[in-house]
Amino acid sequence: MSAPEPTTDTGPTTVTGPASAPVTVRALVARGSGAELRVERVRLPAPGPGEVRVTITAAGVCHSDLSMANGTLAARFPLVLGHEATGVVAETGPGVDLTVGTPVVLNWAPACRDCWWCRRGEPWLCAATTAPTVPRGETDDGVPLHLTLGLGALAEAVVVPQRAVIPIPAGLPADQAALLGCAVLTGVGAVRNTAEVAPGESVAVVGLGGVGLAVLTAARRAGATTILAVDVAEAKRDLAMAAGATDFLLADDRLSKEVRARTESRGVDHAFECVGRAATIRAAWRLTRRGGAVTVVGMGAKDDMVSLGALDIFHSARTLRSSVYGSSDPDREVPVLAAELSAGTLDLGLLVSGTITLDEAPAAFDRLARGEGARWVVTLD
Repeated sequence: MSAPEPTTDTGPTTVTGPASAPVTVRALVARGSGAELRVERVRLPAPGPGEVRVTITAAGVCHSDLSMANGTLAARFPLVLGHEATGVVAETGPGVDLTVGTPVVLNWAPACRDCWWCRRGEPWLCAATTAPTVPRGETDDGVPLHLTLGLGALAEAVVVPQRAVIPIPAGLPADQAALLGCAVLTGVGAVRNTAEVAPGESVAVVGLGGVGLAVLTAARRAGATTILAVDVAEAKRDLAMAAGATDFLLADDRLSKEVRARTESRGVDHAFECVGRAATIRAAWRLTRRGGAVTVVGMGAKDDMVSLGALDIFHSARTLRSSVYGSSDPDREVPVLAAELSAGTLDLGLLVSGTITLDEAPAAFDRLARGEGARWVVTLD
């Protein structure tokens, strides 16, 4: 993917239209799988009952968006990308109890609170949050539009259900607050909720994008004493060490030996796979001690099959599981993380590789595909 052609309309756009009317905004749109990403004008409906319009102030460029755009994940087009964002409530529909001006983080998996999974305390598996793309609005040339995970947050504004926004304190740095809704909640939740890493345990993190770095940070805060960061790019070393790793290892043929050399020949207690590929899941499996646990955080393709030997599964006594959205309840946990960010006990600055404009977002997707940096954040205020 390459940057879009320069346009004469590159400045910030004021959302147009009176209250309770459709609005026109600029958004990052993919017209098809692998197509060039372009900033276009799109029309969003007015907020209906139980809905809000949110003016976006910052949105992260996440690997899941790349997977939507390049066809790794099933998507419908044209598609507004983006699902990790913060903003301010600009308009409310009937029955909404939020105040205009309230700062919020978007929640791409809002729980219905009524399905079987929600009732048993697993809102991250809610039956109402399974669609990768949701139809809403239209392009400026009248083609029905779809939104990534029901949000389409790489845009100047979104219209979403009230349950898809979570109020946060005013004054948080927007580029860091945006990450609370995906990378941070996913990574921190994988450590705290899914794996329940305990003080003194050993951890390996395979894949050092924004989520992987959040896992490293959370492992350090959980008290892990050996924290091994693994990536194919030597350029990730400094980021990994700053995030809390005790060692940085390249993902090469010596990886298993290097891990065992640092864990008394056993392997780590916990391995976190943050890429979403069969090969890296198998690698994480091999890095883990007998009786240890592998937590798959990365979202992969449905036809990328993982093969493990039946005897190996029995003999190793390892646990293989996934962590969907950090096994978290965003309505409870985002405010906690936001309070930590506000208090200065949670520092997310190292996760932000840089802030960019909406027009620069296609180039950020190119950098993401090359594995450069952690999170590039589009700022719109």
